[in-house]
Amino acid sequence: MSNEQTTRDNRERFTYKDDDIIEKPFNWSQLSRLFNYMKPYKKQLLPVIIVMMILGTATRLAIPAIIILAIDEAIEPKTGDASLSKLYMYAGLMLLLYVIQWAANTYRIKFTNVIGQRVIYDLRQDLFRHIQKLSFRFFDKRPAGSVLVRVTNDVNALQDLFTNGVVNLLMDCVQLVGIVIILLVWNFKLGAAVMITVPLMFIVSSALRKRIRFAWQDVRMKQSRINAHLNESIQGMKVTQAYAQEKANFTFFKHINGVNIQAWNRASALNQAFGPIIEVTSAIGTLILFWYGSRLIEQDAITVGVLVGFANYIGNFWDPINRLGQMYAQLLIAMASSERIFEFIDEKPTVAELPNANKLASIRGDVTFDRLVFEYEKGRPALRGISLDVKAGQTIALVGHTGSGKSTIMNLLCRFYDPNEGAILIDGTDIRNVSIESLRSQVGIVLQDTFIFSGSIRENIRFGRLDATNDEIVKAATAVDAHDFIMSLPDGYDTEVEERGNSLSMGQRQLLSFARALLADPRVLILDEATASIDTETELKIQEALKKLLAGRTSFIVAHRLSTIRNADRIVVLDHGVIVEQGTHEELMRHGGTYNGLIEAQYRFLSA
Repeated sequence: MSNEQTTRDNRERFTYKDDDIIEKPFNWSQLSRLFNYMKPYKKQLLPVIIVMMILGTATRLAIPAIIILAIDEAIEPKTGDASLSKLYMYAGLMLLLYVIQWAANTYRIKFTNVIGQRVIYDLRQDLFRHIQKLSFRFFDKRPAGSVLVRVTNDVNALQDLFTNGVVNLLMDCVQLVGIVIILLVWNFKLGAAVMITVPLMFIVSSALRKRIRFAWQDVRMKQSRINAHLNESIQGMKVTQAYAQEKANFTFFKHINGVNIQAWNRASALNQAFGPIIEVTSAIGTLILFWYGSRLIEQDAITVGVLVGFANYIGNFWDPINRLGQMYAQLLIAMASSERIFEFIDEKPTVAELPNANKLASIRGDVTFDRLVFEYEKGRPALRGISLDVKAGQTIALVGHTGSGKSTIMNLLCRFYDPNEGAILIDGTDIRNVSIESLRSQVGIVLQDTFIFSGSIRENIRFGRLDATNDEIVKAATAVDAHDFIMSLPDGYDTEVEERGNSLSMGQRQLLSFARALLADPRVLILDEATASIDTETELKIQEALKKLLAGRTSFIVAHRLSTIRNADRIVVLDHGVIVEQGTHEELMRHGGTYNGLIEAQYRFLSA
């Protein structure tokens, strides 16, 4: 087997497990939930739309009736000037109806587009607002591209439904009912004979409905996979090029892109099946009309005008039927997308506030970890009964091998996750009993892989506290020794940085994250491998800044570098989710245990 095939097989096996087809029956309650987004605009624009819809439909229904009168009263009698004047009158009336129809449709389309865009805006707002509330567990099992496609592609797929689809559906239904009533009233026998083909058409087309719905769900799933892979590929481009895996990566993209085309072709082919069904049914109905209608003319049961009028009404009948078939397909596309959207909106955060959660008052910084047990996956505990008391203002260093549980403890302190057992107390208050915003506003964190947003340097630092003044921003940057490098940039604090700060060095990005954290002024500060990516020279520059940053705060430092942790008030050594040692640097070195082994290994690595 080739390397490309192996790569593709492995990635197909392990990627995008979240996007299975949603096996739910078509239900009108969900459709009603979707249409609830139109309610806020029902008093503003819906009355105008309804009036325009009624005018457009009424004129469309009236025109064939005018044709019948024109034939029977002005053309068939052939009585001279009187008939010609009637013909002019009916022609003028038809022209007026066409003008009214054009004006009504123009204004209807204008206002429906306004409502449609507002509904899409509201839906996308609700979806994004909810996604921001979801817990880390939600994002742990979903690629970023999969989330992105819900907010973009799936919401965009509903635009046609809201801008024109709903109103066109109502107009077509009203038109169909109106035509049926007119035909049956004008001549019941001929109307019933023509309508006999309608049940046949619905029986045949209904067999396609479920297949079409699942086909469009499959299309959305394949598109989600493409977006997820694109997002992953762009973010990992350096790794791809470093290992010369462009060809294998392209092969995999070609594969999922081809699968997407196949899924789209299948769904589109099923969609197109409605057209031939309508055409065949229309042809049968037309044959019945002229065969039976000609016999009724011979029997003087109807006039030629009525037959021509019936032909016009039948033409107007099958057009909306065809549009309804297309509308049903559009509705299925919308349902496939709405199911995926509401799947996210209905997702409950695993870390949620209590209904009566109180705001966390200004804290001193006493932190207690009480017998914490936590599992990322069932049966694989990351923490096994962690207990630790930290006094306000203390600096605690957490060390241990990769996977020992250091970052997990910090994630629980920020309430990115909740423990399976045990509790975390700040100043004696269980953090699960307070609002998440009030907790995180007093607990700051600086990560190893700090995130820099697109925008200016100033805006990135101000992200720590949005109401900070320019002087406060400069003061924070100066304190962490970032001011000089910022001022060396082309526009200083107003320099625009690229996505993720790619135009800055790793050390510069870390300095900005320190300034951001200092500006936020949290009572509890977490440095999670925050100096791991900073070179020795830069690290020396910020040691004094770190003293200012940590002064008076309860601080937790997750790090391996001796220079970062040796001055901590207490060093906690973890191994496989258990605290095995704790004490000062000197105490642990004298003890000669796990910590001593970690430090010796670091010395050997640095001297190698």
